[in-house]
Amino acid sequence: MFTTVDGAPLRPDYLTGRFRRLVAASGQPPIRLHDLRHGAATLALAARTDLKVVQAMLGHASIVLTADTYVSVLPEVAHEAARETARLVLNAASALGRQLSG
Repeated sequence: MFTTVDGAPLRPDYLTGRFRRLVAASGQPPIRLHDLRHGAATLALAARTDLKVVQAMLGHASIVLTADTYVSVLPEVAHEAARETARLVLNAASALGRQLSG
């Protein structure tokens, strides 16, 4: 929540308009204020923040909503998960003294 100096809440339309003007003045491509929320969640997940923490950060009542909305956003996150899973399997095989072919 954003407030004025005296603590009164800012009107959402004021904040949206102000944000649009700042983006336009920056010369960056247009982005909605709400897109910053999605960007923050996506970056948090890319940084390996636990999904439960991201859920709390966004205020979602259900972790399913958070997972359905954000987990598949970054392909590199999925690739990293696949690499880590393969690493665990190979380490386990090595510990058992077995070599996996592939």
